[in-house]
Amino acid sequence: MIFRFLTYIILTFSLINEFHSQDIHFSQFNLSPLNLNPSLTGGYNGDYRLTGSHRNQWSSVTTPYATFAFSFEKNKLLKKPLSIGFQINQDRAGDSKLNTFQFNPSSSYVFKIDSNQYLSAGIQIGFTKRNLDYNPLSFDAQYNGNIYDPSLANQENFSTNSNTYLNLNFGLGHLIQISQDIRLISGISLYNLNSSKQSYFNDASVRLDPRISIHSNCEWLFSQNLIFNPSFLWLKQGKHQEFILSLNSEFILEKFMTTYRSIYGGIAYRNKDAIFINAGYKYDNLQIGLSYDVNLSKLVPASVNRGGFEIALIYIIDNTPNKKIVHRICPDYL
Repeated sequence: MIFRFLTYIILTFSLINEFHSQDIHFSQFNLSPLNLNPSLTGGYNGDYRLTGSHRNQWSSVTTPYATFAFSFEKNKLLKKPLSIGFQINQDRAGDSKLNTFQFNPSSSYVFKIDSNQYLSAGIQIGFTKRNLDYNPLSFDAQYNGNIYDPSLANQENFSTNSNTYLNLNFGLGHLIQISQDIRLISGISLYNLNSSKQSYFNDASVRLDPRISIHSNCEWLFSQNLIFNPSFLWLKQGKHQEFILSLNSEFILEKFMTTYRSIYGGIAYRNKDAIFINAGYKYDNLQIGLSYDVNLSKLVPASVNRGGFEIALIYIIDNTPNKKIVHRICPDYL
């Protein structure tokens, strides 16, 4: 089954031609689950999960693009397979300081198909607020014939510098335990289903395209201490597409009851854009991941191959009582 999965990844990768970045996204997409698929809400073992991601990009080219994300989740609400949470995204880009703030409450429900398969459905309904600053920008009208003069009027008539709109996102997820050593988690999600208005000039025809994502993550326990973790992500929004193929491996240092220590690392490729390396450490319920993008696109002359640095954190709070180990002493006459 693992060979079918890898073959599917390779075939998908070879069939896609044009890819560009779009929307808020992270290289370590599996560490920002609510940005990936609403159905992943509550997809963990424990009571509460907190995640955080920070990405700094293009500092070698222009004003850095800085992205921050935070989420909080509670699963098994009312002792049912129902989970709730919320996602916050904050992004600032370019000289105009284009600021995007998102708040998305999220919920999911898990349906048990059989002892080895589960199907989950999730929804997010929230809002986005965008605003920008026109003052740092330069316009043709500010060229006086000899030099650029910022004191001249830009002769532009901007109706607003901000807008707020509704977010409507939906996703489906599927988990299957293929064998004792192989587990596959896949999903499909649709974001921006309501195609909100985006124009700063009250043009109703300028709308946000819906975004579809298809993702899959395989966990293969190759040996007692070694896990292989191939995954992929495909995004499409309007005319823009993005495909990421990632190959990670994890080495378990210690595993006993609630104690879990491991290190992991790998490499990934975003088609026609970047290659990035990532590494991380798991300490019981805490996980920290680091990644760095090496730019390979047509922007290389300006970027000098430098892309973006990213750090991600996941912390799970588990209030499940520890199992008591009962020691029985054999009689000395045996």
